[in-house]
Amino acid sequence: MVRKILKYGDPVLEQVTERVTEFDTPELRDLIAEMWETMYAAKGVGLAAPQIGFSKRLSVIDISVGADETKKIVIINPEILSSEGKQTGEEGCLSIPGFREPVTRAFKVTVRAQNEKGETVELDGEELLARAFQHEIDHLNGVLFINHLSALKRDLIRRKVKKLQKAGEWD
Repeated sequence: MVRKILKYGDPVLEQVTERVTEFDTPELRDLIAEMWETMYAAKGVGLAAPQIGFSKRLSVIDISVGADETKKIVIINPEILSSEGKQTGEEGCLSIPGFREPVTRAFKVTVRAQNEKGETVELDGEELLARAFQHEIDHLNGVLFINHLSALKRDLIRRKVKKLQKAGEWD
Protein backbone atom coordinates (compact mmCIF):
# COMPACT_ATOMS: atom_id res chain seq x y z
CA MET A 1 0.00 0.00 0.00
CA VAL A 2 1.35 3.40 -0.97
CA ARG A 3 1.12 5.75 2.00
CA LYS A 4 0.83 9.52 2.04
CA ILE A 5 4.20 11.20 2.54
CA LEU A 6 4.01 13.86 5.22
CA LYS A 7 5.19 17.28 4.18
CA TYR A 8 7.36 19.86 5.87
CA GLY A 9 5.35 21.49 8.63
CA ASP A 10 4.07 18.21 10.07
CA PRO A 11 5.49 18.03 13.62
CA VAL A 12 6.42 14.32 13.44
CA LEU A 13 9.10 15.19 10.87
CA GLU A 14 11.01 17.26 13.42
CA GLN A 15 10.90 14.83 16.35
CA VAL A 16 13.51 12.30 17.42
CA THR A 17 12.14 8.82 16.68
CA GLU A 18 11.82 5.80 18.98
CA ARG A 19 14.06 2.74 18.75
CA VAL A 20 12.59 -0.36 17.14
CA THR A 21 12.59 -3.16 19.74
CA GLU A 22 10.59 -5.93 18.05
CA PHE A 23 11.95 -7.54 14.92
CA ASP A 24 10.82 -10.11 12.36
CA THR A 25 7.15 -9.40 13.08
CA PRO A 26 4.33 -9.20 10.53
CA GLU A 27 3.81 -5.53 11.51
CA LEU A 28 7.45 -4.62 10.84
CA ARG A 29 7.50 -6.56 7.55
CA ASP A 30 4.28 -4.82 6.43
CA LEU A 31 5.64 -1.38 7.37
CA ILE A 32 8.86 -2.00 5.44
CA ALA A 33 6.91 -3.26 2.39
CA GLU A 34 4.71 -0.13 2.48
CA MET A 35 7.80 2.06 2.78
CA TRP A 36 9.32 0.46 -0.34
CA GLU A 37 6.07 0.90 -2.29
CA THR A 38 5.70 4.51 -1.16
CA MET A 39 9.33 5.41 -1.90
CA TYR A 40 9.29 3.86 -5.38
CA ALA A 41 5.93 5.49 -6.20
CA ALA A 42 7.48 8.86 -5.29
CA LYS A 43 10.68 8.05 -7.23
CA GLY A 44 12.88 8.56 -4.18
CA VAL A 45 16.16 6.96 -3.15
CA GLY A 46 15.31 6.85 0.55
CA LEU A 47 12.38 7.06 2.93
CA ALA A 48 12.32 7.27 6.72
CA ALA A 49 9.42 5.93 8.79
CA PRO A 50 8.49 9.39 10.18
CA GLN A 51 7.86 10.57 6.62
CA ILE A 52 4.80 8.31 6.56
CA GLY A 53 3.80 9.04 10.15
CA PHE A 54 5.65 6.35 12.13
CA SER A 55 8.02 7.73 14.77
CA LYS A 56 10.37 4.73 14.50
CA ARG A 57 14.13 4.53 13.81
CA LEU A 58 13.69 2.84 10.44
CA SER A 59 14.66 3.83 6.90
CA VAL A 60 14.77 2.20 3.49
CA ILE A 61 17.33 3.19 0.86
CA ASP A 62 17.81 2.20 -2.77
CA ILE A 63 20.14 4.44 -4.76
CA SER A 64 19.21 2.49 -7.92
CA VAL A 65 15.58 3.68 -7.52
CA GLY A 66 14.30 0.15 -8.08
CA ALA A 67 16.57 -0.76 -10.99
CA ASP A 68 18.71 -3.22 -8.99
CA GLU A 69 17.14 -5.45 -6.29
CA THR A 70 20.59 -5.96 -4.68
CA LYS A 71 20.83 -2.24 -3.85
CA LYS A 72 17.87 -2.32 -1.42
CA ILE A 73 18.95 -1.47 2.14
CA VAL A 74 16.88 -1.44 5.32
CA ILE A 75 18.46 0.29 8.31
CA ILE A 76 16.88 0.05 11.75
CA ASN A 77 18.23 1.93 14.79
CA PRO A 78 21.17 3.22 12.70
CA GLU A 79 24.14 5.20 13.92
CA ILE A 80 27.07 6.65 12.02
CA LEU A 81 30.29 5.11 13.33
CA SER A 82 32.71 7.11 11.19
CA SER A 83 32.77 9.64 8.41
CA GLU A 84 35.47 11.08 6.21
CA GLY A 85 35.91 13.62 3.48
CA LYS A 86 33.38 16.10 2.16
CA GLN A 87 31.06 16.28 -0.79
CA THR A 88 28.65 18.98 -1.83
CA GLY A 89 25.71 18.07 -4.01
CA GLU A 90 22.14 18.96 -4.73
CA GLU A 91 19.75 17.39 -2.26
CA GLY A 92 16.00 17.19 -2.10
CA CYS A 93 13.46 15.47 0.11
CA LEU A 94 10.16 13.70 -0.53
CA SER A 95 8.73 15.67 2.41
CA ILE A 96 9.79 19.00 0.88
CA PRO A 97 8.81 18.47 -2.77
CA GLY A 98 9.90 21.00 -5.34
CA PHE A 99 12.91 22.25 -3.40
CA ARG A 100 16.51 21.20 -4.08
CA GLU A 101 19.63 22.86 -2.68
CA PRO A 102 23.35 22.11 -2.42
CA VAL A 103 24.22 20.41 0.89
CA THR A 104 27.69 19.49 2.14
CA ARG A 105 27.98 16.08 3.78
CA ALA A 106 30.67 13.48 4.47
CA PHE A 107 31.97 11.71 1.35
CA LYS A 108 32.21 8.32 3.08
CA VAL A 109 30.41 6.92 6.12
CA THR A 110 30.26 3.68 8.05
CA VAL A 111 26.88 2.92 9.60
CA ARG A 112 25.96 0.35 12.22
CA ALA A 113 22.31 -0.67 12.17
CA GLN A 114 20.01 -3.63 12.54
CA ASN A 115 18.24 -5.44 9.72
CA GLU A 116 14.63 -6.65 9.68
CA LYS A 117 15.61 -9.68 11.77
CA GLY A 118 17.36 -7.57 14.40
CA GLU A 119 20.85 -8.65 13.33
CA THR A 120 23.56 -6.01 13.64
CA VAL A 121 25.10 -4.98 10.33
CA GLU A 122 27.84 -2.54 9.39
CA LEU A 123 27.54 -0.79 6.05
CA ASP A 124 29.94 1.48 4.19
CA GLY A 125 28.73 4.11 1.77
CA GLU A 126 30.44 6.59 -0.49
CA GLU A 127 29.10 9.45 -2.60
CA LEU A 128 25.32 9.07 -3.15
CA LEU A 129 24.95 6.15 -0.71
CA ALA A 130 26.83 8.09 2.00
CA ARG A 131 24.57 11.08 1.32
CA ALA A 132 21.46 8.88 1.55
CA PHE A 133 22.61 7.32 4.84
CA GLN A 134 23.21 10.76 6.35
CA HIS A 135 19.95 12.22 5.01
CA GLU A 136 17.84 9.30 6.29
CA ILE A 137 19.55 9.17 9.70
CA ASP A 138 18.95 12.92 9.99
CA HIS A 139 15.21 12.21 9.48
CA LEU A 140 15.30 9.77 12.40
CA ASN A 141 16.78 12.55 14.54
CA GLY A 142 14.13 15.09 13.50
CA VAL A 143 16.52 16.96 11.18
CA LEU A 144 15.56 17.95 7.64
CA PHE A 145 17.99 18.75 4.83
CA ILE A 146 17.02 22.42 5.03
CA ASN A 147 18.57 22.50 8.51
CA HIS A 148 21.93 22.20 6.72
CA LEU A 149 21.28 25.36 4.66
CA SER A 150 22.07 28.95 5.56
CA ALA A 151 19.45 30.74 7.64
CA LEU A 152 18.66 32.92 4.63
CA LYS A 153 17.96 29.97 2.29
CA ARG A 154 16.02 28.12 4.99
CA ASP A 155 13.81 31.18 5.62
CA LEU A 156 13.23 31.61 1.90
CA ILE A 157 12.00 28.00 1.62
CA ARG A 158 9.81 28.41 4.73
CA ARG A 159 8.18 31.51 3.23
CA LYS A 160 7.52 29.72 -0.08
CA VAL A 161 6.01 26.75 1.79
CA LYS A 162 3.76 29.12 3.79
CA LYS A 163 2.52 30.67 0.53
CA LEU A 164 1.79 27.19 -0.85
CA GLN A 165 -0.06 26.29 2.37
CA LYS A 166 -2.21 29.45 2.15
CA ALA A 167 -2.99 28.64 -1.46
CA GLY A 168 -4.04 25.10 -0.43
CA GLU A 169 -1.25 23.57 -2.50
CA TRP A 170 0.70 22.05 0.42
CA ASP A 171 -1.18 19.41 2.35
